[in-house]
Amino acid sequence: MRILGLAGRRLAASIPTLILILIGVFLLLQFAPGDTVDAMMAQMGGGDAATAKELRRFYGLDLSVTAQLGNYLWRLVRFDLGFSSIYGKPVATVIAERLPATILLMTASLSFAFFFGLILGVVAARGVNKWPDTIISSLGLIFYATPSFWFGLMAIVVFSVYLQWLPAGGLEDITVAQTGIWRTIDIAKHLVLPTLTLGLIFLAIYLRIMRASMLEVLNLDFVRTARAKGLDETSVVVRHVLRNALLPMVTLIGLQAGTMLGGSVVVESVFSLPGLGRLAYESVIQRDLNTLLGIIFVSALLVILVNFFVDILYARLDPRISTEG
Repeated sequence: MRILGLAGRRLAASIPTLILILIGVFLLLQFAPGDTVDAMMAQMGGGDAATAKELRRFYGLDLSVTAQLGNYLWRLVRFDLGFSSIYGKPVATVIAERLPATILLMTASLSFAFFFGLILGVVAARGVNKWPDTIISSLGLIFYATPSFWFGLMAIVVFSVYLQWLPAGGLEDITVAQTGIWRTIDIAKHLVLPTLTLGLIFLAIYLRIMRASMLEVLNLDFVRTARAKGLDETSVVVRHVLRNALLPMVTLIGLQAGTMLGGSVVVESVFSLPGLGRLAYESVIQRDLNTLLGIIFVSALLVILVNFFVDILYARLDPRISTEG
C-alpha cells in the first residue's frame, strides 16, 4: 500500500507538469519566425497572398494565440495530436512510425551505460588511487568531454568504412526482406554504433557517480560491522554496499531520460535513424508545428513514465521512503 500511495502521488503531480510543459512550448514556438504555411509555400515554389491566407484559415493559423492554444489543448483531451501538413497524415501516425527506433536506441544506450558504469565504478572504488582507478577515471573523463557527434563520425569511419564490420546507418537493411531472428540480428547490428555513441557519455557519468557512492558507503558503520562479523569482502560489497550505493544511480536514470532524448537528435541525424530525434529536427526545419508539438508531448510522457518507474524502484530499494515523507 505504501508504494501504491507513492505511485498515485507521483502520477497526480505529473499531470500539471505535463500541462505546463505543453503550454510553455506552444507559446515559445509562437515567437519563432514563419509558420507551416510559409514552409509549404516554399516547397511549392511560392504562391500568392490569397492562397496563403486560405491555407492559414484552413489550418487555424489565422486565429489568435489564445484560441490556437485552446484548440490544441482541447484536441489533446480527445487524444488528437492533429494533422501533419508536411507528411500528409495524422501526427499520431507519423510519431508511431518513428517511436520504436527511439525507444530501442534509448533502452539499449541506457542499459549499456548503466551496466558498464556500475561495473567500472565498483572496480574503480575497490582499487581507489591505484592503476585501475586511474585508468577508469581517465577514460570516463575522456568520454564525457568528447562530443557525441565526433564519436559517431569516428565510429563510422573506423568500423564501417575501414573495417567494414558494422553498418554505417539506418535501422535495418531495406534491400533484403528479413523476418524473425534474422531481422532482429540485423537491427541489433545497426544499433551497435548509435548505442555506443549515445551511451559512452552517460557511461562516464554513471561510473563516476557509482565510484563516489561506493567510496561513501564503504566507510559507513554498518559496513565495518559486517566486516567485523567475518564476512569476506565480496559478500560485503554485494550484499551490503551495492544496494545502498545504487540509490544515486537509480535516481540518475530518471534525470538522464530527458537528456538522452535530446542527445538522440544528434545521434539519429548522424546515423540516419528514423526516430523521434530526427523527426523533431525535420519538423523544426519544415515548420511543422503540429508534429513538433506532438513529439514534445510524447517525449514528455516518456520522461514522466521513466521517472515514475524510477521512483517506484527507489521506494523498493530504500524502505525509508514513505507516502508521508
